[in-house]
Amino acid sequence: MKPDVLIAGSLMPHVMAALEAAYTTHNLLKAPDRQAMLEGVGPKARAIATSTFDGCSIALMDACPNLEIVSSFGVGVDSLNVDHARSRGVIVANTPDVLNDDVANMGVALVLATTRNIVANDRYVREGRWAREGDPPLARGIAGKRVGIVGFGRIGRAIATKLGVFGCEIVYHTRNAQPDQPYRHYPDLVAMAHDCALLVVITPGGAATRNLINREVMDALGPDGILVNVARGSVVDEPALVAALQEGTLGGAGLDVFADEPNVPEALFSMQNVVLQPHQASATVETRRAMGDLVVTNLAAYFEGRLDDIKRVC
Repeated sequence: MKPDVLIAGSLMPHVMAALEAAYTTHNLLKAPDRQAMLEGVGPKARAIATSTFDGCSIALMDACPNLEIVSSFGVGVDSLNVDHARSRGVIVANTPDVLNDDVANMGVALVLATTRNIVANDRYVREGRWAREGDPPLARGIAGKRVGIVGFGRIGRAIATKLGVFGCEIVYHTRNAQPDQPYRHYPDLVAMAHDCALLVVITPGGAATRNLINREVMDALGPDGILVNVARGSVVDEPALVAALQEGTLGGAGLDVFADEPNVPEALFSMQNVVLQPHQASATVETRRAMGDLVVTNLAAYFEGRLDDIKRVC
């Protein structure tokens, strides 16, 4: 008899096909009455398949008293209520590693786009201003510049390696130093921001990092400094960011994530020193397929008893 799996997040077609072939699936998103489905299916569900975008609420877990595993599409876990899952003995699995390169590449792309005015200069050409007004203002290079990475997990280290190729000096901020890393560790984030030309934020979201990048950090980075965020919108104090950019106390920003997606502060739209992306860091065909495959693989590893093969958070 196939295990019952509750589908609680939007998943790619190939993921859904694989899950439907291997399990008895119940798609909560398509249910005309979700509460009625939970009352009927919840006690049977041994697994929940979801995504970091849709999450897994405490109420959803508790509606599934025999839940054994949550398999989530995405590396972020702030929407998955990991502590509650741990208290119930429920495994939480995610999809790390397979997205490292593409997320790191987006971080590097935003560094280049902001320092070299790539998006603003594209508009400058398209609007005919090059022909009318001549060359645009000079941009800034990054060779020899100190770049501070906020968060130094797998993706942070990948960003460090890639920016090192461009001749950047890499430093990083985490709660604890990583002795195996060749880069300077800053225990004080404000001090690091003061010493850097750019900050790249790639720390997990959640309550522990909410508004970690506050006005004090932005002021330390300064009027020539650039902030790049490929982490979570919650990590940056967004009103403070808008104010710092408007006042010129922060030089620019490259943002892939926002506090209330897909809603973005309209004040950012007209800023020539800001590059905006619609949360696209992992959004390549190759990476998203690999992430989807890992959702399926994590569930298969669990139900086949290969617990060591699960990419698990808890």
